[in-house]
Amino acid sequence: MTKFNPKLSFFLLLLSACLILLSGCNTVKEVADLDEHSPPVTEQDPTTPDEPEAPTVPLYTAPLTGMPMDEPVTRRPLAIMVNNAPAARPQSGLLGADIVYEVLAEGGVTRLVSIFQSHADGAKIGPIRSIRPYMIDLGESYHGVLVHAGASNDAYAILQRQHKEDLDEITNAGSFFWRDKSRKAPHNLYSNVETLLEGANKRGYALEDADVPSYTFRSADEVVEGESAQKLEIKFQLENYKVQYQYNASSGLYERFINGSPHVDLESEETLTAANVVVMGANHKVLDDIGRLSIELDLGGEAVLFQQGKMIRGHWIRRADDVIRFVKDNVEVPFIPGTTYFNIVPNSPDFDSHLKVNEEITSP
Repeated sequence: MTKFNPKLSFFLLLLSACLILLSGCNTVKEVADLDEHSPPVTEQDPTTPDEPEAPTVPLYTAPLTGMPMDEPVTRRPLAIMVNNAPAARPQSGLLGADIVYEVLAEGGVTRLVSIFQSHADGAKIGPIRSIRPYMIDLGESYHGVLVHAGASNDAYAILQRQHKEDLDEITNAGSFFWRDKSRKAPHNLYSNVETLLEGANKRGYALEDADVPSYTFRSADEVVEGESAQKLEIKFQLENYKVQYQYNASSGLYERFINGSPHVDLESEETLTAANVVVMGANHKVLDDIGRLSIELDLGGEAVLFQQGKMIRGHWIRRADDVIRFVKDNVEVPFIPGTTYFNIVPNSPDFDSHLKVNEEITSP
């Protein structure tokens, strides 16, 4: 039987402790070596998906076009009578109009009552021609200064008796117009917004008007519902005088044609376009042998609105001291931001006889 040796037991216990300590040191060294030769681990910030940018909302918009503006538009409009006889085409400056009314004058030819408010540049506008009573009514519905060269007897009686604020090349503002020698009179009279505003100021007309009527407009993502309408043709009176509009899906605008040919601006040669095209029926009455007309613009009636390649049937209305508006089911239909063309056709023989939709645009 082996005798217990205290010295030997102490020695074995000490040896075991040393072995355990050495083993721990090697483990620490291995971990240290691993850390030394391993790529550094960097803490990454948690990532979040990019949030979609909120649509930019313009600070100001033009009341008649809904287009974004750098500053509020409170200037009183100019209502300029633009000649639309064949000898007057192509015209100048209509690309800058906010609103354009096309309405019959004498002889089956139409005139363009063009409303300029949001543009105040030096672009040449014309040829400018004479005014009629219903054209006075249209221009004044926008609180516009009336711009014309001459007038019918009835129109002159209204202008003078009611002291209308107008700029007439013949009677009171000749120095604010000019003749273009490259064209024959009377289809060669022009001016521009800057010059006309100077003339209005000289005559003492107030040019700031915060109460100018405005329209409602659709948002950029709003979908227009209606029948497909890529093309339309309007016959005012004469068979060989037809206006057409063709929708351009790329621009979202209707391009304007006359008798199958693009209706262009003289200077830029750009085709005239409209974001909204309204065709509206009104009662027309012939007043004399010359063919001068009376047109009823207060009663309302049938109308069709074309926008973004769609056709919406409804009515036009006119409340006291307001502009003509397009409604469907007694609710005003918002316009697409941009220029609007109103085309006023006779109610006879009936409204639909003056309008064709989705037929080919051809010359007469």
